[in-house]
Amino acid sequence: MPMDETSKVIFLVEDNRGDIRLIQEALKATAIQCQVVIARDGVEAMAYLRQDGEHADAVRPNLILLDLNLPKKDGREVLAEIKADPNLKHIPVVVLTTSRNEEDIFKSYDLHVNCYISKSRNLSQLFKIVKGIEEFWLETATLPPIEGRS
Repeated sequence: MPMDETSKVIFLVEDNRGDIRLIQEALKATAIQCQVVIARDGVEAMAYLRQDGEHADAVRPNLILLDLNLPKKDGREVLAEIKADPNLKHIPVVVLTTSRNEEDIFKSYDLHVNCYISKSRNLSQLFKIVKGIEEFWLETATLPPIEGRS
């Protein structure tokens, strides 16, 4: 999908194919024009964000939706790396995960996550959650400018 000045980029870091499909459908159901870029593990996510290798031309996302339970490098490690990197730390990160574990919640906020949301297994509730994330982060909140965006 070609990018234009009004299109927003959501970077979805998720390994579950079913969740990817559902989140994509929920995002399509809103009026906000956005492109969804997907990484299926933590190593791929960091390569994309750092524009390494095949991702040299990757567009900096406006928002990251991050699952915690990922292969190769888990979401907690990814979050720590994003927030420790001066080039990435200003990108809002929303943890969107099935975990309701208090330790995961505290650890995520200790690592400066912008928001922690537990996924619902109820389809209509998941659509409502994703729509709320998109409306708040891409319409209501003022986000930092994206450097290097063409």
